[in-house]
Amino acid sequence: GSSGSEDEPRPGTAAAAAAQKREERLRKFRELHMKRNEARKLNHQEVVEEDKRLKLPANWEAKKARLEWELKVEEKKKECAARGEDYERVKLLEISAEDAERWERKKKRKNPDLGFSDYAAAQLRQYQRLTRQIKPDLEQYEKLKEQYGEALYPTSDSLLHGTHVPTKEGVDRMVADLEKQIEKREKYSRRRPYNDDADIDYINERNAKFNKKAERFYGKYTAEIKQNLERGTAV
Repeated sequence: GSSGSEDEPRPGTAAAAAAQKREERLRKFRELHMKRNEARKLNHQEVVEEDKRLKLPANWEAKKARLEWELKVEEKKKECAARGEDYERVKLLEISAEDAERWERKKKRKNPDLGFSDYAAAQLRQYQRLTRQIKPDLEQYEKLKEQYGEALYPTSDSLLHGTHVPTKEGVDRMVADLEKQIEKREKYSRRRPYNDDADIDYINERNAKFNKKAERFYGKYTAEIKQNLERGTAV
């Protein structure tokens, strides 16, 4: 009888074990509750960030990456200047011959001169040429970023009209560029008036120019053949 009573758990020990188990369950519950709140917070932040990205312009990521790359280039140039080194030489030392050859091929394919096809294509080429000449003022960009913060990056809800005042240097640069375009345009040959009495031996303007060039070089050799065709006496 005495050995059986020793094997039975004491009431105090059983109560302590139950309390410990309950405390362990409560601890796990609190951990799960904290993890759920943290996941909810992170999910909300991700939704807000995704909404911001959707409201940005379609090419904003590319523009931002381009600006960051230009900032890194400027910093690299300043470091090279401080050390008395030539930035172009340092940059070439970091580029392998294979990469340089690939970039050169890509550069040649980027904007090949296909000649005049129509005025829309000519206007597009003019726009691309002018935008490539734009040199952004990175110091001014940094100042604006410090001044406006997130407001510098517009969204679909941003009011852009009337919020930006160009600097005098920017206006002068635009005027100089326009004057340069006008000066270059004045050197172009004027458009020749259309002659109603001339023979129509072309299907479009480009073909007409080709025919004139062919006539200038080979007209004296083909004049007799052309006359025979017009008279109907060609063999």
